[in-house]
Amino acid sequence: MTSHASVPPREAADRLAIRELVDAYAHCADRRDAKGQLALFTEDTRFLVFMDATAAEPTQELHGREALAPVFDNLNTYRATTHFNGQSTVVLDGDRASGESYCLAHHLSFGADAERTIMIASIRYLDEFVKQDGAWFFAERRLMVDWTETRPCPS
Repeated sequence: MTSHASVPPREAADRLAIRELVDAYAHCADRRDAKGQLALFTEDTRFLVFMDATAAEPTQELHGREALAPVFDNLNTYRATTHFNGQSTVVLDGDRASGESYCLAHHLSFGADAERTIMIASIRYLDEFVKQDGAWFFAERRLMVDWTETRPCPS
């Protein structure tokens, strides 16, 4: 574990800004703010989805900010979601950084018979960040699904 007694203010500010970026992604997802979510990415971003985190190839690969709109719009198929961010690590390298963050994503839906179900996904995000004009953005985001569980959700 590293000592935090001598963290330069700029590094502390960058780390906080990156954590706020990760949290803003989850907040926008849960509020169905696709426009806000898109704004967190660089124009030439890459977004890779691995529905099986052990797979060598992604289930889905998207290039460019605008290509992400359908992915974020897909959240509208759920009645509600809660993305709960957990531990994260960040390695800074000037105006670039890499990191890994954990998330438990809860997705509530109603079936045709009005039965409520909840799908919980254990997700790890492997991220590449870039600082542009003083703000941090996702340059690449790899969504790694470690496991999911779907079950009835009592009212």
